[in-house]
Amino acid sequence: MKQLKRRAGLRSIVYLCTFIVVVYVFVFMSTPYIMYQPGSASEVAPMIKVENGDPAEQGTFMMTTVSASYANVALLVANMFNSNAEIARKDTRLGDKSEAEYAAEQVYYMNSSQSLAVQAAYHAAGIPYKDVTDYLYVFSVPNQSNKSQFQPGDKILNVDGKPVTDPAALSTLLSARSIGDKVKVTLQRADKKLEEEVTLVEVKDKDAAAGRPGLGVVIGAVQRVEPQEPGKSVSFVNTDVGGPSAGLMFTMEIYNRLTPGDLTKGHRVAGTGTIDADGVVGPIGGVKHKIVAADRAGAEFFFVPVKNYDEAKTKADKIGTAMKLVPVSTLTEALDYMKKLPVKP
Repeated sequence: MKQLKRRAGLRSIVYLCTFIVVVYVFVFMSTPYIMYQPGSASEVAPMIKVENGDPAEQGTFMMTTVSASYANVALLVANMFNSNAEIARKDTRLGDKSEAEYAAEQVYYMNSSQSLAVQAAYHAAGIPYKDVTDYLYVFSVPNQSNKSQFQPGDKILNVDGKPVTDPAALSTLLSARSIGDKVKVTLQRADKKLEEEVTLVEVKDKDAAAGRPGLGVVIGAVQRVEPQEPGKSVSFVNTDVGGPSAGLMFTMEIYNRLTPGDLTKGHRVAGTGTIDADGVVGPIGGVKHKIVAADRAGAEFFFVPVKNYDEAKTKADKIGTAMKLVPVSTLTEALDYMKKLPVKP
């Protein structure tokens, strides 16, 4: 009897260990793959504040996204036969960046696309503006000695109590110091403001023989656009997404509120595409997933960059959507199309 109990106990332990291993492999063990699927089609109006903007808007402009998940085994198995899922290797997305560095880069691209969208909308609406550098943004921290002070995504607000809003101003400020000196850096990380004492390290420019004192981080400047006409300021709330591909749809929403009348004409309009200050629409990635997201959200029209049109059309035909694809290469083409649309009954 004791022997039987002992065997049953050992069997239970083996079953438990096997269960733990299976759960770990399927749920917690990482794989070198990433899963792309249709994301969302979200109204951009709640994301944007336009001072004294025209509130008339019966329809909606929507930005579209791609859902990207670092895949575990369970996710790979679950989506094995999902025609809308795409599996790719992580390194095709990340390159030589870490996941944190890639995420920080995408946030920077989103901030840049918002600034460009404001510029393009002001330009189309005939509102003069100027660019102002807002803050410095940390992409990565290649110097190991300063990894405890900085993280990708940090905003550098000031150094030794002095604002540094562009790389040139930071370089000038630090040029009066020596490698090994300590400086106080004020950072914003998410919603927290931090004070860090940072030791200056040697930074070498590409063509310079001698090094100079620096913070040991890779940075970029984030622009803010200010109208030179009072009562026309534009600001954004947190969009919780990254990348530059919402530029066109941001611009159309801003233009709609800066000008009289309702550009949507009561329609549900989705789209994608980068934008520059002159209103040129650029290609993006993942358009086939965005087509599905827009169709699920009931979009009637989908603005797509000309270079992405063939891929978008192939996917639209495959899912049998009634949504009309509108290829555009400029903001003017998109605005003209909307202006010619009849008002939806």
